[in-house]
Amino acid sequence: MKTVLLSLAASLLMPAASAPAHAQVPPPENEIVVSAKRSGAPMWTIDTPTGTVLLVGEIRAVPKSTPWEPERLRDATGEARRVILRAAPKFSPGDVLRLIFRGGSFTKLPDKKVAASYLTVEQRARLAALETRYKADYDRASFLMSAFDLLARRLDFDDATTDDATDIVQKAAARADIAIVRPERFRGEDLLDNLAAAAPASHIGCLEAAMTATEAGPAVIEARGNAWRRFDIPAVMANPLEIALNTCWPWADEDLGGEIRDQWTRLIAEAAASEGVTLAVVPLGVLAEKQGVLDQLEARGLAVAGPRWR
Repeated sequence: MKTVLLSLAASLLMPAASAPAHAQVPPPENEIVVSAKRSGAPMWTIDTPTGTVLLVGEIRAVPKSTPWEPERLRDATGEARRVILRAAPKFSPGDVLRLIFRGGSFTKLPDKKVAASYLTVEQRARLAALETRYKADYDRASFLMSAFDLLARRLDFDDATTDDATDIVQKAAARADIAIVRPERFRGEDLLDNLAAAAPASHIGCLEAAMTATEAGPAVIEARGNAWRRFDIPAVMANPLEIALNTCWPWADEDLGGEIRDQWTRLIAEAAASEGVTLAVVPLGVLAEKQGVLDQLEARGLAVAGPRWR
């Protein structure tokens, strides 16, 4: 469970590194945008007098069965002026030791309490049915860990997947010496403190969403990928798997989730004032949610063009 927690935290927000600016003369901006859009990933553009910001709406764990062409995105990346990518949390050796010695406080319910101490009779019955189906025991586990186990091991949503858009763009930018800009990295200590301070009941919504996605079965995985490829953003956001991923910590935490969204909005708004093409790969849930990054960018007076997201 401790390994799962560290791995998940690292994947949420990728090693922070930057490369020198691209030295070649870039092609016309519209060619970059057209090339990127041919990849099949949903994208939005913000055109300004000085350049263009191209926003790629990323979902984690794109199924191999989803028909998109990541090499098109790779080729477009090599012609951008800069890219914006998510950043991994900054865990120190002390944070790892802290997690090892205090792991029980993150993975177990406190004071020897059990799931029924917090859940309604109906919620506990749903969890019991899943325990029976998978021969698992979630009675003492924290609701966040139970949710992660349901999604990652039982539903197995991240099996048989292709590279995420972030992976593709990061590798292409490094090969082409494109400048990489990232949000400020969260300290592992701050993340662990935030998680430790969260009341067990604050993760019940996450558990419920994970149970719903797991009960629906593998069909939701393919449906989510197909909706993403069709640019049906409302359908992606309404998919039980996407709801579960966006309902769990850290996204659902009011302070931490809000800071993540504000970082993305600020970086993109700054890029809109820069010259040339900026290619930003942003989690779709952060972009398209109500009062998410796309809504906030419009509220700042920026003209966002692309698929309908609400």
